[in-house]
Amino acid sequence: MMVAAMNPCFCGNLGDPRKMCSCTPSMVTRYQKRISGPLLDRIDLYVDVPPVEYDKLTGEATGERSSTVRERVVAARLAQSRRFDGTALSTNADMGPAEVWEHCKLDEASSGLAKAAMDRLHLSARAFHRTLKLARTIADLAGEEAIGVSHLAEAVQYRQRGLD
Repeated sequence: MMVAAMNPCFCGNLGDPRKMCSCTPSMVTRYQKRISGPLLDRIDLYVDVPPVEYDKLTGEATGERSSTVRERVVAARLAQSRRFDGTALSTNADMGPAEVWEHCKLDEASSGLAKAAMDRLHLSARAFHRTLKLARTIADLAGEEAIGVSHLAEAVQYRQRGLD
């Protein structure tokens, strides 16, 4: 697993509602092009992390409890273990193109969304397969047998880089 982080520009303030970015558009483009397209194509999730306000950082925690998330992850891993029983695979991330087509079947509505995402985001075959594997994992985390439109839509959102 690779985890990486980068600023949106040289000064780090692009998109920050509290600070003004001092970079020109050409500087932003040059900075963002420092990472090659083929490398970016191999990243499954893009998540923008905005600055956190003091009150939110020091206030009472909201959202799902870690123990609840852990239970969903354990259940999803068990579903994947059953899915790939008798194969060399253990997780959705291990799937190759043949397994993606076998285990990431889309209904008509999801297929339409997938086509639109490929066209709009100019996804390569590799990026498209990564998106389907992610949608399969999101469905597993939701305890669903089939990939639904909501699972695919969430996976597509993670493919959109906020840097562009």
